[in-house]
Amino acid sequence: MHRVFRATIAVILLAAWMPWAVARADAQEPGPWPREFAPLHHRSQVPESGTWGTQFQAAGDLGGIAAPPSAALVGQSGTGSNPVQPGGAISGTVTDTNGDVVGQANVVLSGPDFHAAARTNSDGDFAFGGLKAGGPYRVTIQAKGFDDWVSPPVTLAQGEYAFVKEIRLKISSAVTSVTVTSSTVQIATEQVEIEEKQRIFGIIPNFYVVYDPANAAPMTAKLKFQMALRVSVDPVSFLGTAALAGIDQASDNPDYQQGVKGYAQRFGSVYADGFTDTMFGGAILPTILHQDPRYYYKGTGTVRARVLYALANAVVCKGDNGRWQFNYSGILGSIAAGGISNLYYPASDRSGAALTFENAGLGIAGSAAANLFQEFVIKKLTPKARKNASGTP
Repeated sequence: MHRVFRATIAVILLAAWMPWAVARADAQEPGPWPREFAPLHHRSQVPESGTWGTQFQAAGDLGGIAAPPSAALVGQSGTGSNPVQPGGAISGTVTDTNGDVVGQANVVLSGPDFHAAARTNSDGDFAFGGLKAGGPYRVTIQAKGFDDWVSPPVTLAQGEYAFVKEIRLKISSAVTSVTVTSSTVQIATEQVEIEEKQRIFGIIPNFYVVYDPANAAPMTAKLKFQMALRVSVDPVSFLGTAALAGIDQASDNPDYQQGVKGYAQRFGSVYADGFTDTMFGGAILPTILHQDPRYYYKGTGTVRARVLYALANAVVCKGDNGRWQFNYSGILGSIAAGGISNLYYPASDRSGAALTFENAGLGIAGSAAANLFQEFVIKKLTPKARKNASGTP
């Protein structure tokens, strides 16, 4: 069985090889054409009958390109398989610089007392037949998105078929210049994603700081709530809450009972303090007042200038409009969190209005101290902190 299969394959290969061998032999026939053009076939006379496709394929091709019977015959009927008029012919295949064929390109052939136009077919082929001997002829090709291409002059002998080689269209410079823009929301989203990877020692969240202030985009309401929730549910936040609850348990503060129940109450109160302060000062009020809850790292200037900047940022902040504003969000957020804590602290530990404002003042002092650490220490301890591009917040 496999002997019959081998014989069949041999016959097919032989049938495919014979036309190629004839074409290669014809291609080596000397002729007067220039090096830029290769003759498809060169005969003293054109057969009286037959089609252009038949003559083109019978002649073979150089470089493995053969025009199909549907190649356009401008000056005759334009497309399709048509009888060849006596005379010479010029044909070619249009490609781009990557070698991909370019279909539907406009091709114009001009010469002495001759002007015709056509379009390349789906294989990028074109052909002009019935051409008088002499010349010179020129081929001009235009295609959308590409620079125009003009061939060198072509001079035909009587009955000569010339194939124009190396037609490679370059992409037009007008379409290679592309401007890519991103919306402010997209930029802010990408920046927040980077900030949410900032961790001190690679562990402790350090989200609320901008290390590239010159290019910072204002946070949307969604991003403000996203970051606040991300901090609140971070595993490190729960570990910190557990540690502080243990300290409060040891110092018997607030005035809850001891034991497991007392520790749970202290854990809940510590977590509630942090959660309400983060949500009001980092999401709710910044959204309502259009303020940015993040610290804008300075990183440059004299030590004195940086110290004053860090201290001032305890009471001022950047607005969503990029201007410095009084930090209503942070201060009112601390007051709101202190007021809400009266709902769950023991009666003996509940603070009146005076104590609430006193705690807000302590919160401002704590923010100032934290800003000093941000400005001079914490960035060095944060592996993924972005390099400050401008040094000007």
